Amino acid sequence: MSLTFASWNINSIRTRAHLVKDWLDRNPDCTLLCLQEIKCEAHQFPKLFEEAGFHVAVAGQKAYNGVALISRVPLPVTTDHLPGFESDEARYIETELEEVTIGNLYLPNGNSGGDAGFAKKLNFLEALHRRSLTLQKEGRSFAFIGDYNVCPTDEDYAPKALSPDDALLRPESRAGFRRLLWSGLTDALRCLHPAGRHYTFWDYQAGAYQRNSGLRIDHALLSPRLADRLTGFTIDKDERGREKPSDHVPVVIDLT
Repeated sequence: MSLTFASWNINSIRTRAHLVKDWLDRNPDCTLLCLQEIKCEAHQFPKLFEEAGFHVAVAGQKAYNGVALISRVPLPVTTDHLPGFESDEARYIETELEEVTIGNLYLPNGNSGGDAGFAKKLNFLEALHRRSLTLQKEGRSFAFIGDYNVCPTDEDYAPKALSPDDALLRPESRAGFRRLLWSGLTDALRCLHPAGRHYTFWDYQAGAYQRNSGLRIDHALLSPRLADRLTGFTIDKDERGREKPSDHVPVVIDLT
């Protein structure tokens, strides 16, 4: 059975609900959309999606962070936090869809909060690694999808887009991402496009989008059996050109 799902750091759902609804209307094959950085509590999430017949699940908090699921079919929430990540920040929600576990994540940026802020980033990566091992031990097919705030290689950011000591590039961040791959997961984009610059984020400053000075920080990591079903990974770059857009764009995963 084919399955299409997507991820989008929307940078405030209340500001951009109309963009999300329009995107869903134009992408009827997408069964599930995973949102990050919704910046609201569950009761503040716009009602227009449920009014239009979608099913919504939210792990939110006031003004910051927050993740959500918008689905065309009913979906159970298996957990609204990442097991082993000791924080009250809303950064993870997990569901089951057609016998596939999908973890929607918003990984800490790591540039703020000093050493403690960067340690939080590494702690999340470690907890995600443990979650990967647990799900594989259970024989589950799964995907971890969302905003990882990591550029895995130098090819994943435009020259001079980041300073060398940025938390998105630091060796410890990249090592945490590689450890996920070494646990048996597949980077969906690099599976289909092993080389080349493909960006999912363009800053609002200095004409970054117009200059294509971007970053690849929105990833989908797939378990072995799910990776065997991968047929497409699409970056919907045109969304960045909309009026008052998010600084991220949707990424879409297609499975046979």
